[in-house]
Amino acid sequence: MTDPTPRPSPNENHLLINAYTTHPESPLLPVSRRVADSGCNLADARLSTVGRDVSMTALAVGSWDAIAKLEAMLARLEREESLKLVWYRTSEKEVRSDLLPYVVEVVAADKPGITFQLADFFDRQGITIESLHCSRYRAMQTGADMYSAQITIGVPASMHIAALRDDFLEFCDHLNLDAIMDPMKF
Repeated sequence: MTDPTPRPSPNENHLLINAYTTHPESPLLPVSRRVADSGCNLADARLSTVGRDVSMTALAVGSWDAIAKLEAMLARLEREESLKLVWYRTSEKEVRSDLLPYVVEVVAADKPGITFQLADFFDRQGITIESLHCSRYRAMQTGADMYSAQITIGVPASMHIAALRDDFLEFCDHLNLDAIMDPMKF
């Protein structure tokens, strides 16, 4: 009996790595060095300082044996350095040509639940959130706590964009959020 799930080609193995450390240290150099030393490539990586910590999410791609070597190197790295690491095997993202990329920007007086309300709005519309960056800051003139979010979404091509934009802006007006939704410019 044959397995219905096709095996990845020898060079299409993927390892998702999350690494964390305390600022000013960074996981970028030690993790990217292990990826290179194992014979893998970094297909995607993101680094961010959040609070007092630095986090990195990376996708390594390589042959089965190179990924296995990288896993062993990461286990050793975690024991020897002051890094917290989580990794697991995954696969590449399914390409969806039916999604249109849009950028959403939101600014508002900070209050609990804004991120949840935005995520809930898009989820109810059947829209995927591809990336999200939100933060708090103090307004220069008033000192008020402010909220800012930049969100990249995938809008189904079959969706009526003008109606979606109208619904979103009405939703934001109801919550007193200043927002825009524009097509992504490459």
